[in-house]
Amino acid sequence: MVHVLKAVAHPRQRRKEARPAELMAAALELFVEKGFVGTRLEDVAARAGVSKGTLYLYFDSKEALFKAVIREGIVPILEEGAGLVDSFEGSAADLLRTLIGEWWQRMGTTHLAGVPKLMISEAGNFPELANFYNDAVILPGRDLMRRTLQRGIASGEFRAVDVETAIDVIFAPVLMMLIWRYSLGPCCGNAHDPQAYLKTQFDLMLGGLVTPAPRVRIAR
Repeated sequence: MVHVLKAVAHPRQRRKEARPAELMAAALELFVEKGFVGTRLEDVAARAGVSKGTLYLYFDSKEALFKAVIREGIVPILEEGAGLVDSFEGSAADLLRTLIGEWWQRMGTTHLAGVPKLMISEAGNFPELANFYNDAVILPGRDLMRRTLQRGIASGEFRAVDVETAIDVIFAPVLMMLIWRYSLGPCCGNAHDPQAYLKTQFDLMLGGLVTPAPRVRIAR
């Protein structure tokens, strides 16, 4: 899967071609810490260990930098998820479990996990960025889940459910855990162990999706 954006510790030893990735890593950290409005390009440059002028060699605005973070950090995860759906040979339940597990490992355990809360809080002030995020992340993510559910329904493994509503219901608990972590969590504590939380969600989810086995009547 895609590598996670990661800052490098020694600025003077950096190769020129490594700078965009380092700038994006620094930007992601600051976007999550301070929000889009509170992040200044000079702060991004300082955290990455370069001058503001160097930053402008690669990104001409804060909006361009944010879009690059999404394109390089989240979009490849979704693209690999699409490949997984295309090639997966197991059950729809196993595919669903794998998609959620891989998503958590690649995004939920990194600074990328702070992006959903950032978008929810900033979308109204930056509708162009919200539309970009919707097109680049939300719609492809929904498509992955839609194809997985439709696969299970077509095979008879899953009940015939309202797929679009089911997508919202499946995503909502995970989003709530991430939003808590980057809002009330720092003040009130992260109330849930992520692995236990996801296991419980998956158990409840399959309980509602899987077609019940037919009951065998015993002749008397």
